[in-house]
Amino acid sequence: MARLLADRPADSLTIGDMARQLGHSHGAVRNAALTLARRGEADQRGTGQPQFRANGKTAAAARAAVISPPGTHAPRAPTATARTPLPGGPIRRAGGQLYHPRELADLPDVEALNRLRDADVPVLLYGPPGTGKTSLVEAAFPDLITVAGDGDTTVGDLIGEYTQADAGGYVFQYGPLVAAMTEGRALLIDDATLISPKVLAALYPAMDGRRQIQVKAHKGETIKAEPGFYVVAGHNPGVHGAVLTEALASRFSVQIQVGTDYDLALALKIDARVVRIARHLARQVELGELGWAPQLRELLSYQKAEAVLGTRAALGNLVGIAPAEDRDAVAEAVAKVVGIQQVAPLTLGRQLPATASAARQPPRGTGSAHRGRSR
Repeated sequence: MARLLADRPADSLTIGDMARQLGHSHGAVRNAALTLARRGEADQRGTGQPQFRANGKTAAAARAAVISPPGTHAPRAPTATARTPLPGGPIRRAGGQLYHPRELADLPDVEALNRLRDADVPVLLYGPPGTGKTSLVEAAFPDLITVAGDGDTTVGDLIGEYTQADAGGYVFQYGPLVAAMTEGRALLIDDATLISPKVLAALYPAMDGRRQIQVKAHKGETIKAEPGFYVVAGHNPGVHGAVLTEALASRFSVQIQVGTDYDLALALKIDARVVRIARHLARQVELGELGWAPQLRELLSYQKAEAVLGTRAALGNLVGIAPAEDRDAVAEAVAKVVGIQQVAPLTLGRQLPATASAARQPPRGTGSAHRGRSR
């Protein structure tokens, strides 16, 4: 990486430029370039889709680095007989959680999203809630800004609005769309299809060839998108009120279906019987016989509940979180696979006897005040 920049001192190169010349993945090139910039061994412009240029320390970094001989890098273009290998390990998201990459178009999904971002091709991810759409985007784009959409989302929530300052006056507070545009960052519009089409229309000028918006509420100011600004959206087709309009769909050239990877659930040590239940229910959903099946989020919740409350309670919770009209089918699947009959949603029972409650209280006189008086 340093050698490439040092050999072209007058050029500013993007991640895509360098990946194509080096034959490495966009993700690997991005990490190496950011490392050089962090060490002061290259200059960086922008954050989302940054450009890099050699500085006075780049040549020395190139001499210290291990450079592969010319011609040793295999071409990145996948073919029908030669598939691009997937990465071996998970990716740690900004919040510390691990994301396990999946395959997309013969590439790791995070790699595919980064290539689409470098080419400025907006992506719409669609599928049931809990399948990992948001997790994928967070793993792919560490510089992500997220907007959680719903029916109450307003233009001001995207672009900004006046808020009262501590001194008593009003100041204009820019919204996440403006922040992503001016900082060259990725923007996720989660549950985009729950947002009013009139509100989403404020986003469209930033996504097309204009790459700018007008902030009418703030003196008609024009905001232009910096390199790296990128929009990705999430859509849950089965959620009440989610409507994918033609105007919204046409803005996203690539639309990717996201489902639960039940093999991953097994790899995460989730009870194989419960994964079998989920697969069975998912097949019923595909056939139109059922409206709900546990996704990875629910399976992970089951695993946590089982560790704390035990198997029967965790199964009861699995039945209880299903929509009311699907609970009987879920309970039937539980009985068939696990063999536990009449599993009902978790419900508070009768009041415990006073003696049982008292048994859970610390003995009288064992508090810190009592200990302080003892000699």
